[in-house]
Amino acid sequence: MLFFYSVRPVVSEKNHASDTAAISMDKEKIMYQRILVAVDGSSTSDRALQEAIGFAKEQHAVLRIVHVIDVVPIILDVEFIDVGAMQRALHQSGQQVLDRAREKVRAAGIDAETRLVETDTPAQRPANKIVQEAKAWPAELLVIGTHGRRGLDHLLLGSIAEAVARLAPMPVLLIRGE
Repeated sequence: MLFFYSVRPVVSEKNHASDTAAISMDKEKIMYQRILVAVDGSSTSDRALQEAIGFAKEQHAVLRIVHVIDVVPIILDVEFIDVGAMQRALHQSGQQVLDRAREKVRAAGIDAETRLVETDTPAQRPANKIVQEAKAWPAELLVIGTHGRRGLDHLLLGSIAEAVARLAPMPVLLIRGE
């Protein structure tokens, strides 16, 4: 079982004739004060967002929501594709994902920062950008959904969550999809 923080009573004597004791609650160390959650608009990332919201509420933590646009595959200039229009569409879609996530966070009674980032070079993958954002912010916990792909799908598509878990220097909470 994971405890976010423990609460213990502290007994102090009052300075008057009565020998009743006052009990005050003293919160011990809070584990995570800066939580970054990566979202992609899928139901799995929605589950990860809900977990991050729960942690943020319990920990009284700051929450940052990140969405990564992988623009590198469309950088190759193909004559029949309007690369600029494609990039604008990806940015618009990514911003919509962040806006929906922010609304879910606000509905839960907390606020969050959002950040839309994009890959810059063919060597840079979404997992690299997520970890880079987590380090730069700096996050104390990184939350991400995993689609649970196996076999050929995993081999062909890879796993961003798995790469994040390998690369991140901070704890990573993987939330499995349904």
